[in-house]
Amino acid sequence: MRGDEQGSDGADCTQSIPAGCRRNGQGNTSSLIIPPSRVTLEGSLQRVFPQSKSKSMNKLTATLFASFALACSVTQAQTPSADASLGISKTKPASGPFVEFEGVYMVPYVHTIERSNISFEMIPIPGGEVIVGSPAAEEGRTEDEGPQFTVQVPPFWMAKTELTWGEYKTFMRNYDLFKRLRAENIRLVDESNKADAVTVPTPLYDPSHTYEHGEDNLQPAVTMTQFAAKQYTKWLSGITKVQYRLPTEAEWEYAARAGSKTAYSFGNDATELEKYATFTDNASNGASKVGTKLPNAFGLHDMHGNVWEWTIDQFTPDGYGDRGGKKLSWQDSIGWPTQPDSRAARGGGWEDSAERLRSAARLGSVDEDWKSEDPNVPLSPWWYTSDPARMVGMRLVRSAKDLPKEVIGRFWDADNEGIDEDVQFRLREGRGAIGLPVPELIPEFQKRQ
Repeated sequence: MRGDEQGSDGADCTQSIPAGCRRNGQGNTSSLIIPPSRVTLEGSLQRVFPQSKSKSMNKLTATLFASFALACSVTQAQTPSADASLGISKTKPASGPFVEFEGVYMVPYVHTIERSNISFEMIPIPGGEVIVGSPAAEEGRTEDEGPQFTVQVPPFWMAKTELTWGEYKTFMRNYDLFKRLRAENIRLVDESNKADAVTVPTPLYDPSHTYEHGEDNLQPAVTMTQFAAKQYTKWLSGITKVQYRLPTEAEWEYAARAGSKTAYSFGNDATELEKYATFTDNASNGASKVGTKLPNAFGLHDMHGNVWEWTIDQFTPDGYGDRGGKKLSWQDSIGWPTQPDSRAARGGGWEDSAERLRSAARLGSVDEDWKSEDPNVPLSPWWYTSDPARMVGMRLVRSAKDLPKEVIGRFWDADNEGIDEDVQFRLREGRGAIGLPVPELIPEFQKRQ
């Protein structure tokens, strides 16, 4: 029996692309070229916690220093001008990918988690139009991929690769941290700050299932629920003070297509897929390390295959319904969840056939099946226990402009009373952990040293 908890997670490139992004110079129907960036980490990382003058620290101090100093430092993926801020250059970059937006230039950047070797790179994606879904004649098409509709997508950043175990485990470690902080009565969550609080995944009851195909720091993290993925983005946003979130289905498909209208970002020939994807034809034993296959024209790796990736949308098995045939803004295109189940994932996984890796292909979660081996009652809001969940992970995005609090909150928090009730039940039973992102704890922590 398995559970989650201990105690009593050649393409047709005619899509609309704005100015400011380089093309390959082959005419009006050429593909957008944003070459994959080469990242150089430069300079020293500032410590979040000052060196203690005392030779001994209390147990809480040791825990924080050893495992939970998680504020992020930032390095531009190219040498920025002096007036560049996070992912923004006020002057046109001399080289590398960039997106011109409102008089500035969006550029790649890297966040490195302090006191670790774990980092992630964000790539700028230009704004433009995408036709969501597949045409009726596309080979392998399923009913849930239509009717097609058009979405105007503003610029955003997207993670170059899927979220890794190295990244997700830094989040998982907060379970012990939050428990200890509560025991020490430090920065408790109350009515004044609960809007900023996050819940963290409980320890895996049977790690051998989740990690059967590997837990290397560079392999994609899997089996987290969509709620847990949302909480990860809220936590990361809290410690970095940068708004990260899950993509919408329209954003994800736009980024995956990278200007194409074909079944795959590189064309319709599935025999080329092995160059770009880990899937049933070439997977040896589970997912590959991220970024080992060729990127698409936007410089994004593993948009086809390796693992499915969560989006924010509700999965609709009968298709896109009344959105069909319309032209919508990116926010109006979102299928905000109204039921506990199911949620939409995109991209295909390592055990899937080629047709499931098409840019328009969708997967809907089925909680009852995906948690069928979970012995907990109610079932975990953070972890899945059963396949195909070992092929479901996530990828980060960031809007070009911060979203209003009431909008970003929908990307971060429970979207259904049932999910929220399950979380609250676990917290009352002492089988869950809730706390505030680490930077909010630093002033109190420093006073106690």
